[in-house]
Amino acid sequence: MKRLLSLLVITGIVVVAGYKAGVWYLADQRLAQARTALSDYGVLKRGQIGSTFGGALVLKQAGWEDFRLTRPLEAGQVTFDAGSPVTLLSFLLDPRPLPANWTLTADNVTLQLEPAMFRTWVTQGASPQTTAQPLVALSCGPDARQQPGSGDLLRMGIRELAGDILLRQTVDALVMEINTGKTGSLELRWPEARLNLQRPEAIADSSAQAIEVTLRDAGLMRKLSAYCVRETGLELEQWLTEASDALTEGLAARGYQPSKQLLALYRRWLAEGGELSFPVTPQSPTLGIPVHGSEAEEPGNWPVRWNGNRVPEVYLTRIETPEPESAKEPAESQPTQGEARGPAWSVETLISAENWLGRQVRVTLNSGKQVEGRLELVGDRELEIARMLDTGEVVYPILKRAISTFEVWRRAQPD
Repeated sequence: MKRLLSLLVITGIVVVAGYKAGVWYLADQRLAQARTALSDYGVLKRGQIGSTFGGALVLKQAGWEDFRLTRPLEAGQVTFDAGSPVTLLSFLLDPRPLPANWTLTADNVTLQLEPAMFRTWVTQGASPQTTAQPLVALSCGPDARQQPGSGDLLRMGIRELAGDILLRQTVDALVMEINTGKTGSLELRWPEARLNLQRPEAIADSSAQAIEVTLRDAGLMRKLSAYCVRETGLELEQWLTEASDALTEGLAARGYQPSKQLLALYRRWLAEGGELSFPVTPQSPTLGIPVHGSEAEEPGNWPVRWNGNRVPEVYLTRIETPEPESAKEPAESQPTQGEARGPAWSVETLISAENWLGRQVRVTLNSGKQVEGRLELVGDRELEIARMLDTGEVVYPILKRAISTFEVWRRAQPD
C-alpha cells in the first residue's frame, strides 16, 4: 500500500510538472511566433508565463508597444481560459482552430497619456484634404477646427486610460466588455459571430445578426462638454448647435438627413452622457439605422435606448448629395472702429510662446513653409505642435531658429 501511495504521489508530481512545463514551453513558442508576426506593427511583451489546472494560460506584466504610439499599452495580467487542461494543450499545439468556448481577460490595462500620442512619422505623406467630412466634430478651442485630443484629456485631469477588458466566445455569441472606470464602459454582444485567428477580418461574414451595444460614459461627456464650452468661449447651447450642425452636414455629404429625434438624442448625449443601448449592423452602410427613401411609406425606427428609456422616431432620410464645396478658411470680418473683433491670427514673439500652450498656433519657417496646430510643448531649442490628420493626432518638433513668424489664433481686443 505504501508503494502504491508513493507511486501515485510521484505520478501526480510528474503529471503536474509535465503539464506546467508543457504549457510554458508551448506558450513561449506561440508567443514568439506572434511576436514575429506582429513585428512590423510593434513589440509584444509576453511577461511571465503561468498556468492553472483549470485550463487557463496566465501572462503577468504583459504589454504591447505600438510603433505608432509614444506610450506602450501595459497589462497587469492577461488570462486565456480554454475551459480544461486538455483543451488548452490542444490549442497551444495547434492554435488555428479556437476552442468552441473560451475567455480572454486583461486586468489592470493602462495607457499613459501624453499631449501627442502619435509619432511624427505616422501620417507622413497623408493628405487631410482626402478625408471625408467627419460626422462628429466637437470644437474644443478658439479655432473651430480644433478637435479634442489626448492633450485636452490631460487638461481635464485624465492622466491615463485604465481598466479591464473581457472577450468571451461561446457557441451562441462573441462578447466583449471594456470597463475603464473614469472614462466609461463599452459592452458588445454579437450573436452567432466567431473569431478566427488566421483570418480575423472574416468575423464580419461569420454572422448576419446585429451587434448589441451598450455604452456608458461615467460622467465623461459632462466634463468634455463643459471643457469645450470653456475653451471655445461659447454658451452650451451654441456649442451643442455647432456640434449637431456638423453631424447634419456630415450626413448630408453622405446622402442622408437625420430625424429631429436623432439630433435631439445626439445633443442630449453630448451634454449629459448616460447609458446608450442600440443595435449595430456591420454589413449596413448606415450601421443598421433605418433609412427612409423617397417613397411615402413610414420609415422604421432605430431601437435605441437612453438611460433605459426607448427613444422614438430615430432614423435617417435619404436625400440628394450636395455638390462638394471647397474648404474655406475661418472668416476674418473687418470690424468697425472700436468694436471687438472675432478670432484672428495675431503675431506674437517666440519669447512669449509658453503663454500660449494648448492654443492654436501657426508658425512660418525660414523656408516659407507654414505649420499650423496646437502648441503642446515649448523647450529651450524647439517647439512641439500637434495636428489632427486623418489617421489621428501627430506632433511636429520645430527648431526655434528655423521659425521666422509665430502667430496665435485668438480673439482680438477692441481698438
